[in-house]
Amino acid sequence: MFYLYIKSFHLILLIAWMVSLLYLPRLFVYHCGVSINSSSYNLLLLMEKRLIKIIAIPAMTLTFLFGIILLSIQNELLYENYFIIKLLSVTILLIYQIYLIRVYLAFKRKKNKRSARFYKLINEIPTIFMIIIILLVVLKPNLG
Repeated sequence: MFYLYIKSFHLILLIAWMVSLLYLPRLFVYHCGVSINSSSYNLLLLMEKRLIKIIAIPAMTLTFLFGIILLSIQNELLYENYFIIKLLSVTILLIYQIYLIRVYLAFKRKKNKRSARFYKLINEIPTIFMIIIILLVVLKPNLG
């Protein structure tokens, strides 16, 4: 029963983390469309900061924590190729999260160099990796 609770919290926190990964680039799209001297610019900065500090980082950290607990219970997963690919995909999402934080900091310094179109495109990255991760975990394909 303990394992199922840990797995449930891992999934709940993963959903919260994914929401932040999907919403933050959308805020950047809106941010590109407002003047850097407007109150809207500052409001978007505040929204991005809160999303990062209150949802994204805590959800990501706790997702990893509960994932590590799950892995300590079922450490044989480390020898499965599908699981190694899942871990690689999660690492890419972590790098993506760090990139999004750097983008936020560029907006904060009023030095964004990207277009709204760019942020719309990168907004698809977490969706692609979410699909890959879910398929790997549910199907557990024999990859060698």
